[in-house]
Amino acid sequence: MHHTSPRAPRIRRTAALCLALLAPAAWAELKVGVILSVTGPAASLGIPAENTIRLWPTEIGGEKVRLTFINDASDPTEASKAAARLVDEHQVDVIVGPSLTPNSVAAMEVAGRNGTPIIALGGGGVIIEPQEGPRKWAFKMPAPEALSVRTVLDHIERSQLKRVAAITVTTSYGEGFLQTLRSQAATRGIEIVASEHYNAADLSTTSQVLKVMAAKPDAVYILSFGTPAALPHMELVKRGYKGPIYQTHGVANAQFVKLGGQEVEGGLLAVAPVLVAEQLPAEHPTRREGMEYVSRYEGRHGEGTRSLFGSTAWTALRWLENTVPEALKAAHPGTPEFRSALRDALEGMKEVVTPEGVFSMSPGNHNGIDEHAQVLVQIENGRWKLVP
Repeated sequence: MHHTSPRAPRIRRTAALCLALLAPAAWAELKVGVILSVTGPAASLGIPAENTIRLWPTEIGGEKVRLTFINDASDPTEASKAAARLVDEHQVDVIVGPSLTPNSVAAMEVAGRNGTPIIALGGGGVIIEPQEGPRKWAFKMPAPEALSVRTVLDHIERSQLKRVAAITVTTSYGEGFLQTLRSQAATRGIEIVASEHYNAADLSTTSQVLKVMAAKPDAVYILSFGTPAALPHMELVKRGYKGPIYQTHGVANAQFVKLGGQEVEGGLLAVAPVLVAEQLPAEHPTRREGMEYVSRYEGRHGEGTRSLFGSTAWTALRWLENTVPEALKAAHPGTPEFRSALRDALEGMKEVVTPEGVFSMSPGNHNGIDEHAQVLVQIENGRWKLVP
């Protein structure tokens, strides 16, 4: 006859309770929501970012990663809806993206109101400034407009040029660059002799280019992004403009070069150093990280396919690898406490090296990039060449 110890039910109940307490840690997943523009005018930004995120490891900080991708089709309204879905339906721990500044702002508003950290891939300072309200939950890695414009104006001054024209896309990204250009040019004695605007979906910029050329500028600075930025550049060249043409880091991808072809040869832009990782001095702090990313990405997608926008997604990974272990000390993924701890860890990052630069955050600075974040490059024979 089988006898059961009177202590057995108590032991089983105790064991069941222990398993229940351990379950969240054992079964927890780090849920990452990803919003990217893989169609529409910004597809050349979103596609390399998606390709990069698909190269991420399956675990971060010992936690299994569950990725949920949503395409916002380059539309800020869709980005806002995507952020709401990720927060409400998927209960993500962090959002990575969107690709564009206006879309990042739209998603930031939703994420911040719901206490979810967001690592935006858009470039505009308006995503994180001023540091109040929902923006306390937002972080971005592209260099601020001030650093990018300074790099370009340094080159303009070295070239002894004085008269600059601007052609700006009508988005918050373009306007942020234009305001910065006006401010910095005024302190250097550089005159902005013409300023024209166009929409990202426009099929022609002939009138804007003719007005710019009539002002006889020494150089033209196109403040735009992706393939739409090729339109005024190509038109300037076709109309016979011979001065230097500068772009922002918003065109730092192979598709821009392929689309522009011969017409964008000689174009100059201030960009993250990853674009010319092999050409950097050995002592440059981002060279090793940049080379690793380029090797991984081009090993999968082919030589010359690297882009700034893929690299920013790799930087997002490096940030999470640095901060998730810290947040796990406070709580498990899937909880408000974890999301809050992750936000705090992102804000507390110090000397985190990525292909984009070296990052040290603070409560007043949710970009935190250092002076190594921008180099000047030129398009030469369809490739990026570091300008000494």
